[in-house]
Amino acid sequence: MHSNDLWNAETAAGYDTPGEGAFADAVLEPAVNALVALAEGGRVLEFAVGTGRVAVPLLARGVEVSGIELSPDMVAQLRTKATETELPVVLGDMSSARAPGEFTLVYLVFNTIGNLLTQQAQVDCFRNAAAHLRPGGRFLIELMVPELRQLPPGKQATVFTVESGYIGVDTYETVDQQLVSYHFRFGEGTDAKAFHMPQRYIWPAELDLMAQLAGFEREYRHADFAQSPFTAESTSHVTVYRLPDSAG
Repeated sequence: MHSNDLWNAETAAGYDTPGEGAFADAVLEPAVNALVALAEGGRVLEFAVGTGRVAVPLLARGVEVSGIELSPDMVAQLRTKATETELPVVLGDMSSARAPGEFTLVYLVFNTIGNLLTQQAQVDCFRNAAAHLRPGGRFLIELMVPELRQLPPGKQATVFTVESGYIGVDTYETVDQQLVSYHFRFGEGTDAKAFHMPQRYIWPAELDLMAQLAGFEREYRHADFAQSPFTAESTSHVTVYRLPDSAG
C-alpha cells in the first residue's frame, strides 16, 4: 500500500484532534520547547510535516520552519493554518526530497521514520537529513521502542490502547521487522471504523548505526521530550544526533 493511499483526503480531514491525543498541550508543549531550544535561532526542517501539528506551534514561537511531506492532502489541511510563505513545504519522500537552503535542525517525530518500510529507505532518510544540515547541525527523532517482550510465544499481536470507543492493536512480523498498527473506533450500535498503518520498526541500537552511516554522532537519548531517563523499560525515546562542526 502506498503512503498516499493511507494519508488521503479523508484521513487528513480527521487527523487533527485539537486539545486531545497527540494535539494535547501536555504532549505538544514539551516537544515544542525542546525543538525551540535545539533550533538555537536558526532555520528548522520537519520531515513528514503532515498537517503542521508541531510545525505550526513552532512558527508561533518565532522559529523559521520548512517541511517535506509526501501527502498533498495533508499539506492541504496544513494550508488552513499557515500559508506557503509562512511555512514552505516541498512535496516528496523524506528519504530523498530536498528543501532549499541550509538548516540548524531537522526533526522527525511521532514514529514517522517507521513509515519508510525498508532499512535502506530509513538509512537514506538519515543521509537526507545530513544533506540539509549545516556543520554542527542536529537531527532529532522521536520513536517507539518495539514491544516484542509483550508478545507471548507463538503470538503476533499486542493491544497497545483500550479506551472508550477505541482499541489499538499492533501486529509484528519479526523476520523483516514489519509492524502494522490497527486502529478501531466504535460509534453507536454496530457502527465501527478501522484504519491500519504499516511500518518498519527500528531498535535503538540500529537507529544509532544508521546515524553513523550518515556521519552523525549521538548527542543524547531520553525517554521523552521531558528528558526522562531512557531505561530498559522505556517504551519510546527522543534521540538527538549531531554532525561534526566541520569536515575535519
